[in-house]
Amino acid sequence: MAKYSSKINKIRTFALSLIFVGFIVMYIGIYFRTSPVLMTIFMLLGLLFTIGSTIVYFWIGMLSTKAVQVVCPNCGKPTKILGRVDMCMHCREPLTLDASLEGKEFNEKYNHKKQD
Repeated sequence: MAKYSSKINKIRTFALSLIFVGFIVMYIGIYFRTSPVLMTIFMLLGLLFTIGSTIVYFWIGMLSTKAVQVVCPNCGKPTKILGRVDMCMHCREPLTLDASLEGKEFNEKYNHKKQD
């Protein structure tokens, strides 16, 4: 069984990983202290990863303000739903606002317009 997670949490995790990748790339640049050009390239590349993370965090923040907030029937905590189906951010309970999908097994393909 695939391990599902809330879409908002997935995007936030991706943004966090961009920050760590940026730091790692910058640390790699330190090993090239003898070559200022190579070190500058690695530092700028790491900076681009960090700026990319900032953009992704801004985008998911804007997307999160438009998401529908519901109370999870399983844990009783408020969570946000993006798309037709999503998971609770706290307990990973499958959630949907589409009445035609209630009772069906959770599948992220329900969020795509073209289903196989």
